[in-house]
This record gives sequence, structure tokens and C-alpha cells, in this order.
Amino acid sequence: MLKILFIGDIVGRPGRDIVVAEVPRLRAEMGLDVVIANAENAAAGAGITAAIAKAILAAGVDVITLGDHVWDQRGWETEIGGLERVCRPANLPAACPGRELVVVEVKGVRLAVLTLLGRTYINLKAECPFLAADALLARHAGAADAFFVEIHAEATSEKQALGWHLDGRAVAVIGTHTHVPTADASVLPGGTAFLCDAGMTGPYASVLGREVKPVVARFLDGMPRKFEVAEGDVRLSGVVVEYDPAVRRATRCELITVRKVR
Repeated sequence: MLKILFIGDIVGRPGRDIVVAEVPRLRAEMGLDVVIANAENAAAGAGITAAIAKAILAAGVDVITLGDHVWDQRGWETEIGGLERVCRPANLPAACPGRELVVVEVKGVRLAVLTLLGRTYINLKAECPFLAADALLARHAGAADAFFVEIHAEATSEKQALGWHLDGRAVAVIGTHTHVPTADASVLPGGTAFLCDAGMTGPYASVLGREVKPVVARFLDGMPRKFEVAEGDVRLSGVVVEYDPAVRRATRCELITVRKVR
């Protein structure tokens, strides 16, 4: 049995700090085999840097995934290629730098981890996630025994549809991007673990990780403001997936939340 923890969008320093503090403990106490984390908002709430990626990996995260903020930090496009355990969204144009997936081997199982961008309300050029998923699974079938798929998308309908599309072909289809954990964790009939959104790892006394007052003010008058990362009620949000490689089915999909100890 493989036990996998997927950590939802890491937001700013508060999100990074709780990952560094809690991942080693969670690995030991829960007997985790693989830890995956979306870190596209890890640098001041937008993008990531090589230094931050290395710190997250050093804390015990095995694979870092990214999303539509992948290119927000200046110079990251020249750094991503040197980080073997970081993958960009796999359905970006082929000319983009970075890996389309990462394969980790644990307990004799080669697990491929990849992210797909949704296209509904996402303003970043990307191929159809459904067709891209089909092509990726076929192309890497010889190099991987199982596939863990993240769907970084705005629309819950698009996430659910991809889950059903990949049911029986993926270990899990886990959603990210909207920063709010959903209550629909399940194992689909074909054996694929599914969740619409794993939530945010960062400050929940906020609006999606940002300070409340300037966001509310923007909704009231429409004027531009700087949205700083908030600091209160920091939580690590994610999902635990258990997968039985002998029968090629997930047996558990459960949302978890860890609060920062004050």
C-alpha cells in the first residue's frame, strides 16, 4: 500500500513555514511514502523561486507542482530546468521550459506526478487537459506504473469531468487553484481518488490568502490595490490518498487540515 499526501496551494511565507514545520512530523506519524505539494503561490503569494523550491524539497516534499502562476517570478524560467523534482503544468506549450511530469519510485512503484491546467476562466495558454491527459498517459506508460494527476482549474465542473475521464487510469485526480477545500473526497467506481479542491496551505484569516481589507475595498470601489499575504489562522490543507498497486486502485481519499500551533 502506498500512502500519499498531496498539499494544497502553498501561499507565501506562512504557507512555507507550516510546510517546513509539519511535513517531517506528518511523514513520521502517518507513515507517508510520497509527499506532493503545489507551490505556485509560495513566493509572496505569486510564483516560486529556486531557493524556495529547494527549501520546500529539503523539508520532506518529494515533488513540487505548479499552476497558472508558474511564470510570475522573474528568472524562474531559467531556474526550473535545473530542479528535477519540480514540474510545470504538462499541457502548456511544448516550447515552455521545465518538466511535464516527475517520476518517483517508492516500494517498487514508479509513480508519475503531473499537473494539468483547466481552460475555463484560466488566462494562460494551454492545450485541452482531457486530450493532454490521454496523450501523457500513453506516452509515459513505459516509464511509470501509476499516475497521480493534479487538475489546476477554476471550474468544479471541469475538475469533476476530468476525474470521471481518468477514472480507472489514474491513482488520483486532485483539484487545486481555488484555495478553498471541498467536501467531496471520494474514490470513484474505477478506483481513482478524487477531490475538487485540496484547499490552501497558508493564512485562512484572509481572502484566498490575502489581507482582507484591501480585497474588500477593491470589491467596493474597483480601484487597484496591493494585496499582501495575510498572516492569521495558518493551516496546512491537503488530501491523503492510499493506493494499492496490487489491484491498481485507491482505497482511501481523505481531506486533512493541520493548524499552526501558536
